Amino acid sequence: MQTQIARSLASLAALTALALWSVATAAPPAPITIDGSASGRPMPHFWEQMYGSGRAILALRDDYRRDLTIVREVTDFRYVRFHNIFADEVGIYGIDKAGHPYDNYSYVDQIYDGLLERGIRPFVELSFMPQDLAADRNDLMGFWYRPIRSEPKTYTAWRDFIQRFAQHLVDRYGIEEVSQWYFEVWNEPNIGFWGGMPHKATYYELYKQAALGLKAVNPRLRVGGPSTAQAAWVGDFLTKMHQDGVPVDFASSHIYANDTARDIFGTKEQIPRDQMVCRSVRKVHEEIQASPMPKVPFILSEFNASYANEPDVTDTVYMGPWLADTIRQCDGLVDQMAYWSFSDVFEEQGVVKTPFYGGFGLVAERDIPKPALNAFALLHRLGDVRLPVEDDAVLATRRPDGSLVLAVWNYAPPNGSGPTYHGPLANPPAPRHFSLDFSGVAASAPVTIRRVDENHGNVIATYDRMGRPATPSRAQIAELKAAAALAAPETGTLTGRRLELDVPAHGLVVLEIAH
Repeated sequence: MQTQIARSLASLAALTALALWSVATAAPPAPITIDGSASGRPMPHFWEQMYGSGRAILALRDDYRRDLTIVREVTDFRYVRFHNIFADEVGIYGIDKAGHPYDNYSYVDQIYDGLLERGIRPFVELSFMPQDLAADRNDLMGFWYRPIRSEPKTYTAWRDFIQRFAQHLVDRYGIEEVSQWYFEVWNEPNIGFWGGMPHKATYYELYKQAALGLKAVNPRLRVGGPSTAQAAWVGDFLTKMHQDGVPVDFASSHIYANDTARDIFGTKEQIPRDQMVCRSVRKVHEEIQASPMPKVPFILSEFNASYANEPDVTDTVYMGPWLADTIRQCDGLVDQMAYWSFSDVFEEQGVVKTPFYGGFGLVAERDIPKPALNAFALLHRLGDVRLPVEDDAVLATRRPDGSLVLAVWNYAPPNGSGPTYHGPLANPPAPRHFSLDFSGVAASAPVTIRRVDENHGNVIATYDRMGRPATPSRAQIAELKAAAALAAPETGTLTGRRLELDVPAHGLVVLEIAH
């Protein structure tokens, strides 16, 4: 027995020594080459021009408008989408004592004026049903604010209402302005937001009458759908609208990274969170190409890493690599992607109770930027020509002035999932070393390095040290805002056209190499 133990210990020691020697003598990773003079291909910033938000009435709040400005200052924010512009709390539709419909655009005008004054155009979601137009005013969606998901009393009344709404907008803002907006019919009619039965056939009628009402005002108004969850219906929708001669100016759907393969593809696969969105985008892209309307633009009018409240996901630095890799994979397959959402001024589950609960927003309660906003700010710096590179954790671009901008990241799964926050791991995944070789640039070109990771641009680290107070004091809020800021950039130069870089797990780095 002792001999066996001794042999086992000797074998273990030998294996340990061999492992250590292997680590010490392992070949360094092969350099990643980037040719700054390569022709490349256009890369419009499709990921940062449109964002979602909560319901329409929130756009009258001061904190909502402050958050608009915060995001607008660091991204190419052009359009915002929200639910429920037709809600009774907005006051748009009613029936007078004689039984005639009337419209009141007071709050509608204030909502849209507030957006336009901040350089943001509406992506108008035509939803939900006004109480006095609903066939069943008690057919409610389960959100805290209880939107009405009912069919209209008559589809003629719905069409007339949409036509009057569009005419008012054109009268107020002019066709040159409103023709640059988008009008999307409803929201996720395939998963319970639409009460018509059968869902698909009645939604098609809802879409048809809305589209005809808009085009009756001016054919330049842009209308689209089906605004489905889980990448559903798009091919069928385009085929049906083409058969019926109904205009479609864009196709739209929604995808979240924790949607299931069963719901999207009808399979039992376990598709990782970092692959789900763009695999689903490719599905829709291919359906559009195979449809009778192969050139119609595709707008992913909602996407995020989670459709649930997962604090380890949407609140944390995990979002930096996830966003960068999603952009890399989806490039060329989609015309616009609308991150859901730009702000945690958001009340689908009720009034926000704490600043960091896994909300969808880039900006937390009390205007505190999250790491995801900092990631968008870094990715905004990318150029508009994509260069070839043989690595799935590098996105290389060139600006018009010839300078190069690279996003480099170290993706790892989030530290936890679900509504419970787990915090930093005791033994986090290993950092990754990158050796970057450049051509077409000066041998000692200046380099600027910006980071988002556990120690850079990460307000959550400070919030954790505070003990994660549910209701931070005013002094704590000020401290959190300061901690949320991006760190000052690092500067240096290439060494013989090479750069050595270490990136921690969940880290995102954006490099700028001067021309």
